[in-house]
Amino acid sequence: MDYRPDEIVKQTMDAINQKIRNMTTLNIIVVGKSGVGKSTLINSVFRENLAETGIGRPVTQSIRRISKAGFPLAIYDTPGFELGKNQQESVKQEVMKLIKEGLAGKDVNKAIHCIWYCINVGSNRTFDSSELAWLRSFTEENRATRVPVFIVLTQGCPKRKAEEMCRLVEAENLDVSKVIPVLAQDMDFDDEYVARAYGLDTLIAVMGEELPDELQDTLQNVQKVSLKSKKKRAQTAVAAAVTAAFGEGFAPVPFADAAMLIPTQITMIATITAIFGLDVDKSILMGFVSSALGTSGATVVGRSIATNLLKLVPGAGTVTGGVISGATAGLVTTALGEAYIKLMEQMFLGTLRAEDLQGEAGKRRFLALFQKQADKKELPDHFQEIE
Repeated sequence: MDYRPDEIVKQTMDAINQKIRNMTTLNIIVVGKSGVGKSTLINSVFRENLAETGIGRPVTQSIRRISKAGFPLAIYDTPGFELGKNQQESVKQEVMKLIKEGLAGKDVNKAIHCIWYCINVGSNRTFDSSELAWLRSFTEENRATRVPVFIVLTQGCPKRKAEEMCRLVEAENLDVSKVIPVLAQDMDFDDEYVARAYGLDTLIAVMGEELPDELQDTLQNVQKVSLKSKKKRAQTAVAAAVTAAFGEGFAPVPFADAAMLIPTQITMIATITAIFGLDVDKSILMGFVSSALGTSGATVVGRSIATNLLKLVPGAGTVTGGVISGATAGLVTTALGEAYIKLMEQMFLGTLRAEDLQGEAGKRRFLALFQKQADKKELPDHFQEIE
């Protein structure tokens, strides 16, 4: 393997692209009356505007699959329930058919993974009896298939009314995963008061609790509302990298074999990038890798820093001294991953631009992030003093 920064950047870009290409498609069925804000909800939660929006008219005439090439999400949008009891029954049967066909095909990319049932808080004083009957009937039929059902209370303003509606729905003891009040977008009341959006991060969090592990990276990649959930998932990638690099017990790594850690760390960086769903180009990665691989960075434990460690570790060259402590290497990998997560966090929040990470200024910025994480992990002094 070539350990030049440009080659590592190429391999990292390839790993990122492969990770995204291989993501499982998340399939969600969205049900509810026209005008409840389904399209607004969808476009507010996900990075791509998949749903059309309209005022005062149904957006769809029949169930349709909405997707975009290269984006691992499909939304199945259903007709509005105001079309009558026969239409409601038809929708229920079509939804159950989609669920059963997905299970029978045994292809996780085509299975239905969850249902969003949307109820507009603003237009309801009580839980509509026809909707209650539909949900009770549907959840009974769904007992065998066990697809998670989330009742999303849309346009949840004022919060007091949304909370009251939530209690009413929960009191029905329906077989659903969770009832979540949300306000998908800020609501402006004649320029006198603005009700701030809320609840979308909760929706993502409860979905994360219900969906299988193979969909967790996908969920975080496609959503844009919960930094907390992205960071939590990214930290599992860091933990996996440490485990993969050293195995159970963190066995010591000989200097000669230290470079074997680089592919694991490339995979870690690719996974974190995919989870955040951000565009990371070669120029950004070049600054990152140049810092990480260089002797001043001492983060990617490869041949380039092994030489420096040999100079600094007493007894280097002996059987005892000629190894990098597995625990130390694990801490270095952890600090590397946590620093990259911090980098992604700042880009996600918009406090860091792509151009800020290019050139020498970018290298210094990443080194500062790594140094801060290294200090937290209490790395041995020789990792922090290599010049």
